[in-house]
Amino acid sequence: MDIAANIKKIKEELPEDVKLVAISKTKPNEDLMTAYSAGQRIFGENKIQEMTDKQEELPKDIEWHMVGHVQRNKVKYMAPYIGLIHAVDSLKLLKEINKQAKKVDRKINCLLQIKIAEEESKFGISRQEAEEILTSDAYAKMKNTEIIGLMGMATFTDDENQVKKEFLKLKSIFNDFKEDYPSFKELSMGMSGDYKIALECGTTMVRIGSSIFGERNYN
Repeated sequence: MDIAANIKKIKEELPEDVKLVAISKTKPNEDLMTAYSAGQRIFGENKIQEMTDKQEELPKDIEWHMVGHVQRNKVKYMAPYIGLIHAVDSLKLLKEINKQAKKVDRKINCLLQIKIAEEESKFGISRQEAEEILTSDAYAKMKNTEIIGLMGMATFTDDENQVKKEFLKLKSIFNDFKEDYPSFKELSMGMSGDYKIALECGTTMVRIGSSIFGERNYN
């Protein structure tokens, strides 16, 4: 895999205002440093322990994004450095993020993960549940965390029309919330297999792993 060439090619396809999150889970630090040398600064991981180990060893100007399902008991490990948490799916989790952010005197930005896919395996909440979190007294009182947008994963399918329909649904929810919540500025949708459709549908952030680093190592 020519990591540098892959990053260059993808960045050329992205509009100026769309951020590239390089999904580096399971990849060794050397691969991340190759991407870093090619100008990449935002990396996404799905396991807090692995991300924390990498964060300790790699350059400090990297912005780390947590893109996987978050266990509440592990929030404390990433609170000192995390740049953005993509997959917040409960008020309980948001409370824990706020609590741990307060301890380290930081404000942590979060996205609510909306379930748009038809697959049962995908995490996420409904539009109504997202609204309940945003309008809750508990969230109104939080000083150390802010919801700045939404994240979603489309169904894993070759049917581009279905993927597009799901992304447009998420974009529509995002637009509605944006009218009521000025903090809303990020819409994280689109991965290696479907980011071009996500770009058509108005994403502000794509999460790309295998198209940069090659297939993941699960051994």
